[in-house]
Amino acid sequence: MRFPTYRRGSGPAVLVIHEIPGITPKVAQFANDVVERGFTVVMPSLVGTPEKAPSQLYLAQSMIKICIAKEFTTMALNKTSPVIAWLRALARNVHNEVGGSGVGAVGMCFSGGFALGMMVDDIMLAPVLAQPSMPFVVGKKKRGANLNLSTDDEAAVVQRAQDGCQVLGLRFTGDKLVGDRFATLREKLGDAFVAIELPSTANHDHSTLTEQRDEASVQRVLDFFVEKLL
Repeated sequence: MRFPTYRRGSGPAVLVIHEIPGITPKVAQFANDVVERGFTVVMPSLVGTPEKAPSQLYLAQSMIKICIAKEFTTMALNKTSPVIAWLRALARNVHNEVGGSGVGAVGMCFSGGFALGMMVDDIMLAPVLAQPSMPFVVGKKKRGANLNLSTDDEAAVVQRAQDGCQVLGLRFTGDKLVGDRFATLREKLGDAFVAIELPSTANHDHSTLTEQRDEASVQRVLDFFVEKLL
């Protein structure tokens, strides 16, 4: 498994994992905001064309690629996406190079839960889940409450939370793609889960940090990285 990666900045490592359809201009803008706060940002390109603006056709094309790719468990319950092992290795490699107390990561939409899976490693100190949407909420209602983790990985994440690792989550309140995952996160992680829930003003409100960027939420995420890593 191998994906192209883009890197900029200096300081502790933060992985910015894009949403559907790919590394759009607004995803890149957020990544640059992280750089400016004093971090080495590494951005893997998991699907799509970097810097290409979103469109309905582009969104559909990327969605199809994600749904058929073996690297992502888009529908299955209680399974960790294979790509998370690759992301964990990427984080370890960058951390070994740049140093610091640990690493951070933010996932968005289909990748929203990837930072949670990366908590299996002790170096993950600042996981951020922006509108986590896998497994996709289709058919079984249980998918909307599932964390996209194997039983063993979920147990490791719960233990990390009990040991003091906080998890920051963001969503719009009317975002059906997120399902009931925030309720599951509260149940499993308790006070270690810090939720930012933004009132929806339109049916398409989804991307808290990018396409429907909420400036206060962006600053809260940046502050979270500073608090945990600097």
